[in-house]
Amino acid sequence: MHRFSLAVAALFFALVVGWSACQRPSLRPHTQTPATQALQQYLGHIAAFDTALLQLRKAVATGQPIAQQQAAFAQARLQYKKLEYLAEYYSPSLAKLLNGPALMEVAEYDQTQRQIPPEGLQVVESYLYPQAYATAQRQELLDQLDMMRSTVKSLERAAATIQLTDAHLFDAARLQLFRVLTLGLSGFDTPASPNAVTEAAASLRAVQAVVRLYAAKQPAKLHVLNQRFAAAQAYLRQDPNAVTFDRLAFITEYGNPLTRELKATQLALGIPFFKEARPLRPDAATFFEATAFDASYYAPTPGQAATPAQVALGQQLFFDPVLSGNGQRSCASCHQPERAFADGLAKSTTFDGRGTVARNSPSLLNAALQRTQFYDGRVLYLEDQAAAVISNPDELHGSLAQAAKLLNSQPTYQGAFAAAFPDSRAEPLGEQHIKAALAGYVRSLVRLNAPFDRYVRGDTAALSASAKRGFNVFMGKGKCGTCHFMPLFNGTVPPAFERSETEVLGVPAQASLHPRTLDADPGKQQVFGIEWQRHAFKTPTLRNVALTAPYMHNGAYRTLEQVVEFYERGGGAGLGLEVPNQTLPFDKLTLSARDKRDLIAFMHALTDTTNLHRQRPKRLLHPPAVVSLSRRYASTRN
Repeated sequence: MHRFSLAVAALFFALVVGWSACQRPSLRPHTQTPATQALQQYLGHIAAFDTALLQLRKAVATGQPIAQQQAAFAQARLQYKKLEYLAEYYSPSLAKLLNGPALMEVAEYDQTQRQIPPEGLQVVESYLYPQAYATAQRQELLDQLDMMRSTVKSLERAAATIQLTDAHLFDAARLQLFRVLTLGLSGFDTPASPNAVTEAAASLRAVQAVVRLYAAKQPAKLHVLNQRFAAAQAYLRQDPNAVTFDRLAFITEYGNPLTRELKATQLALGIPFFKEARPLRPDAATFFEATAFDASYYAPTPGQAATPAQVALGQQLFFDPVLSGNGQRSCASCHQPERAFADGLAKSTTFDGRGTVARNSPSLLNAALQRTQFYDGRVLYLEDQAAAVISNPDELHGSLAQAAKLLNSQPTYQGAFAAAFPDSRAEPLGEQHIKAALAGYVRSLVRLNAPFDRYVRGDTAALSASAKRGFNVFMGKGKCGTCHFMPLFNGTVPPAFERSETEVLGVPAQASLHPRTLDADPGKQQVFGIEWQRHAFKTPTLRNVALTAPYMHNGAYRTLEQVVEFYERGGGAGLGLEVPNQTLPFDKLTLSARDKRDLIAFMHALTDTTNLHRQRPKRLLHPPAVVSLSRRYASTRN
């Protein structure tokens, strides 16, 4: 079937459907629903974006002054923000091609290790900011714009297949608001240009235009919601400077009230929320609520939470040295509640006591809220992480199979397992039960009630003035929020929270402003064999970071001040090391002394030690029994 070009399609919709900037009524109102009107808006925004790219291409091709090229680029980005909410929702792969990070990639499991060059708006941005491209690069930029226009046509074709419903529309709108608060205001997709705040306002206008389509059904509720949108946009216009903009004030006074009102409007309209398991619950009014995140989503069966009995059993096993090869070491040996489930060492002592393990022991608090585990992301599930640690000869040096046999002989553990897994009473205690119990316990270690959380929920006394300024440094000129994503402050990417990122920082082997060598640990490269991922490590959470020194995968830095200085200098490359694949920008941040103090004050405000003193349970097996078991275990190995 013949498809109209973008320009013809836009004209057709303007004349036949009646779509326009002022949204005149449709010529066929009996066939038009808010969802179908929204889809028409989306097609119109795609056409307008293509036109803006064409104008930008013309400005580049004709060699217009750089200021005019930057202005054309800014217009193209504003047009993209109008369509982003549905592009990201229905065509995320195309959205990434249009607005993904300007970083080289290599597909995992690609035996040829073919490097995939980035494309899209962020690549174009790198030609125009912070300074103009060289004349010899003009053709490269034109080629980039041509590729983008080809992707836009693919986006148009994909849009023609969408079956948009009210529930999907509100879901996409809600996710877009969360995207603005996290990625947009942090400058995640504007790493070089200064327009993050202006683009946030454009995103809000696009979402507002969609929800206005429901005004006839709930005029009073939509009036309140429109007021929220208007107030938020007015605040964004007051200070569009991405460096000085008060993100904390915007989130608490405008962002959170807006997302709450969007939920209230959806309820008033009788539009259902989706029921499937998600990391961020589909009906969460804000992502700062204590129950906004579902750690069980990251379990092998998404949404299947551990029972209290399973958590209690996992807690017992976590602190009991019975799982180790000598009956003297437990999970808690390296993950101590008093240290936010880290151990205070650069690298933990090995099982035989003669050396150290390969990497620093990370905190397990909130470890469940990420897609992958271990610094190199080599496993997806906490169950597999537990199994790997138990069998690792440098860690617990144990055997799940042997541990299951030995625990089956103990009446105390038999009763605990029967209570935790009542459907398996006919089966003997097995490896899968041990793994499930341990993983269930770690998933219970979610702590999201730090002073920062209390502040954004309304406790205005929870943060010091320094910590408030520090949050704005974190999300603004410090650029921390572009990798440690709010509100989890780890590398799990909002608003879907489906993917945990790895980064190449260029961590040196020793803490020094003049390091001699890069740390030798290959990181993720060791997992997939992809050379471009050498020295890539998962972005850890910064929650409770004040309690988990020393820092980095190798424990090189002993203080937060040293860590901040490492980032201030531009990572390993900024310190003079050869790191060709570094993903961290290697230019200096130029933070002031007060900026650095405030940034550290904010990180201290991410500490939540709720009930940590209650984590060590009474032992089911006393030391003589453990020694007896370990001897039996040793005999089975020999």
